[in-house]
Amino acid sequence: MVNLVAGVVLAQKPLSTPIGTFGFPQPARVSTRKPNPDGKVFIVMYHHFREGSNAMFRSPSKFRQDLEHLYKMGFRPVTISEYVGNRMILAQGASPVVMTFDDGHPDQFTIRKDGTIDPKCAVGIWADFAKTHPDFPVKGTFYTLPVLWGQHNLIQKKIDMLKGWGSEIGNHTYNHRFLSRLNDDQVKAEIAKMNDLLVSYGVKPNMPFCPPYGEYPHNKSLVKSFTYKGKLYAHSSACMAWDSPAASPNDAKKFNRYKFERLHGNGREMGIDYWLDKVQKGKVQVYVAP
Repeated sequence: MVNLVAGVVLAQKPLSTPIGTFGFPQPARVSTRKPNPDGKVFIVMYHHFREGSNAMFRSPSKFRQDLEHLYKMGFRPVTISEYVGNRMILAQGASPVVMTFDDGHPDQFTIRKDGTIDPKCAVGIWADFAKTHPDFPVKGTFYTLPVLWGQHNLIQKKIDMLKGWGSEIGNHTYNHRFLSRLNDDQVKAEIAKMNDLLVSYGVKPNMPFCPPYGEYPHNKSLVKSFTYKGKLYAHSSACMAWDSPAASPNDAKKFNRYKFERLHGNGREMGIDYWLDKVQKGKVQVYVAP
């Protein structure tokens, strides 16, 4: 028997459990979609989590709905580094989704005085969802500014918690300036200062990078690597702020680890609701694990 949820056929409990490698039970397929390692990858871009009509806002209830919708449609989280490295470990029939969070706003991750996570912040909502959906853990990419979610005395704790769940931290520059309006030395300073700050909290130097506003510097090679004040800085990837799914890492013609698309986590045209609807209607072919 199968179950049709949001236009996607999901596998029910199998009549018998298949035996996989080394005799261990093989997990049931997440969906009955055909394998498609060349399909599009959803990289969703979030900013604030609050009520309001601003394009950068996603209400807490809507974010919870996003998680539920993605899960029912067979999406499972991976990080940017796993995506660009083409090492996405997914259950059969699952599609990857990269949840990205820009700027490091407090409403993304807040810890209350009693030590618990605020249930209305993004991490709190996701962590609660993961309790009943352990195959959709808090595993995303957080592109941060120096604010680092506020609560300065808890920055290290938050970074360690995120890393413990499988998430990663990326560089979003120090002052969130338009890099296209700066000269090379100014661009280097913006990137290097934030890189050094993150490294001081235990983030690996060769981290993901996200240019503010999706604006690349005139010297685009700077998003890859450069030397500044005698020190080498390098990034493992760089992403745009865009409005469409990204190319599969298997797409040799379109994939570029230093320039790939994201889509907005909002209900507007070309946002997550729009693109999930396209998938439901069969108008977008997404990456599906064999």
